[in-house]
Amino acid sequence: MRPNKEQGERTRINRRGEDKPEDSGITEREVEQVEERSRPRTPVIYEIVRRHGDEEMARPITSLWWSGVAAGLSISFSLLAEAILHMHLPQAEWTPLLSSFGYCVGFIMVVLARQQLFTETTITVVLPVMAEFTSANLVRLGRMWSIVLLANFAGTLFAALFCTFAPVLTPELRASMLEVSHHLVGHGWAESFFKAISAGFLIAAMVWLMPSAESAQFQVVTLMTYLIAVGGFMHIVAGSVEGFMLALNGHVTWSWMAFDFIAPVLAGNIVGGTALFALLAYAQVMKEI
Repeated sequence: MRPNKEQGERTRINRRGEDKPEDSGITEREVEQVEERSRPRTPVIYEIVRRHGDEEMARPITSLWWSGVAAGLSISFSLLAEAILHMHLPQAEWTPLLSSFGYCVGFIMVVLARQQLFTETTITVVLPVMAEFTSANLVRLGRMWSIVLLANFAGTLFAALFCTFAPVLTPELRASMLEVSHHLVGHGWAESFFKAISAGFLIAAMVWLMPSAESAQFQVVTLMTYLIAVGGFMHIVAGSVEGFMLALNGHVTWSWMAFDFIAPVLAGNIVGGTALFALLAYAQVMKEI
């Protein structure tokens, strides 16, 4: 009797890659299905993130700048969306659980549009430096960080100026944005620093999850950034929109913005994304790459 097509495709491969009897094998098509459904190994995720960082560091200054400005403008919609929800929801203990979803809007725009956000670079461009620790790579890292951070601030400052002085928002919505922004005020340097560490770690974790998320990238971004908002953690770029709004409207001083917000939050985000998550990510694969 002639074997059918499926029997002809039988392999001698088991899950350990060892030979086994013909009747207990799986077809070549089934082997392909197993490979398609398998999650990428940790070294694969590491290599994807590392190569992405290497490519980003090689981009021209003009491209990085305008991508960073676009990210700053996009992230401002986090404050806008959160303020709209805050304005329309009733005042109750559970209100922040719902209004915090507005915080995710700007991050979704930035990540899915592949715009340059500083806190993403705390892992993407650090991995190539850790893989090949040279002065040239350190210079590339400093170049990338300085351009993107300044571009992000340029975008968020423009958004704050636009929302403050342009006749685009109702007085009620502007007041709601300022009320939401006041969560930045009243924290000491150390408290802001440690709150920023958590945010930096969550953003780095989001970047690490993206290669295996595939069609669930929207959900990954939403979950990670929602945790930042509902946990009261601090993000240097999203928070700068709020800080600039407060400063432009006379609620805080510019010296407070520089020394009591930017300094501790920037340091905390770098520690959380680089010193914690990036180092742990590299440690997982350093013996396998």
